[in-house]
Amino acid sequence: MESPNPQQVNSMGDQSPNLHPLSPSPSAAAAATTTPTAASSSRSSRSKKPPHSSDPNQSKKPRLALTVPGRPLSADGEVAAAIQHLRAADPALATVIDAHDPPAFQCPHRPFHSLVRSILYQQLAFKAAASVYSRFLSLLGGEHNVLPEAVLALTTQDLRQIGVSPRKASYLHDLARKYASGILSDAAVVNMDDRSLAAMLTMVKGIGAWSVHMFMIFSLNRPDVLPAADLGVRKGVQHLYGLDAVPRPSQMEKLCEQWRPYRSVGAWYMWRLIESKAPPPPPAIPVGPPALTEHGDELVLQQQHQHQQQQQQSVIQMIDPLQMLPGMDRQLLVCMSSWISACALDPFRLRRMRLIEFDKLYARINSVIVKFKSSTPKEV
Repeated sequence: MESPNPQQVNSMGDQSPNLHPLSPSPSAAAAATTTPTAASSSRSSRSKKPPHSSDPNQSKKPRLALTVPGRPLSADGEVAAAIQHLRAADPALATVIDAHDPPAFQCPHRPFHSLVRSILYQQLAFKAAASVYSRFLSLLGGEHNVLPEAVLALTTQDLRQIGVSPRKASYLHDLARKYASGILSDAAVVNMDDRSLAAMLTMVKGIGAWSVHMFMIFSLNRPDVLPAADLGVRKGVQHLYGLDAVPRPSQMEKLCEQWRPYRSVGAWYMWRLIESKAPPPPPAIPVGPPALTEHGDELVLQQQHQHQQQQQQSVIQMIDPLQMLPGMDRQLLVCMSSWISACALDPFRLRRMRLIEFDKLYARINSVIVKFKSSTPKEV
């Protein structure tokens, strides 16, 4: 499919006009140039000041102009152009590019929809956030109904019933109100320059600089966005250039200057670099009897079973502190029992204790405490 012209179709698929509020209309320009001759001669006789420039972009006070940004990364050939530039500009990054497939940027939703989805996904695990988002769409009646007026019609109680906290509900309502009042609009969001867009979106409750950067890269597909505060990007730059420490956000602009005007793609490769440097997950411990091999060799079965037992025993030794209990001081055991009792009232601590079989641990510690209480401690 032929790529859309970014001057006519924005990166979210919206038909957006070219917004140039500082450009005068033809009638205004004609009125400005058509002046009486007498008035013009009298002004020239009274003042020797040079005439004002006819350039409409010059004014005494600078005004915020909405300029149409460059081609989005979702446009045909834009990612290839970015990769070609990054290869030539940064040989160190070229090795990372060779090790990974090129990125694919898509534009699935309109800006308002993408911002709503970003708020719903904040501070949640992916599966939990996807579940909340699915229920949110069902509550509205589908993706086509994710509109400011529809979000404003939802009460905090309605959103709470689908798993949205009251705080997030206030974020959604604030975003919808700014759209409904005209402070924000999809056309304005698409056509603003990066700096102006960041200033406008951070006025919305719950949307910070990091959320704006992610929105620019993955929703608007802006080509030159550097999330300088993102820890993954900073660690990637550390590995890329062999730095002793993770660079500070204030250092990122200078370190990544050669990536312009495609810093979004450079940041994307930093995330891939960190993923490749991450240690592999530990192998899963088999549960149950050993499985039959293709040859049915009894010796292989026996060795496999012994290996499983050794793995399970080593894990038990790592996570089971109960072997030390008989030699522990009675007062320390009582303190540990009190701490575990407090865990039962705290869901977060309880989930951590489940990793070491909370119920068994609690029962065995209590049994040791009972044993110590029933016996009189020996005097030294």
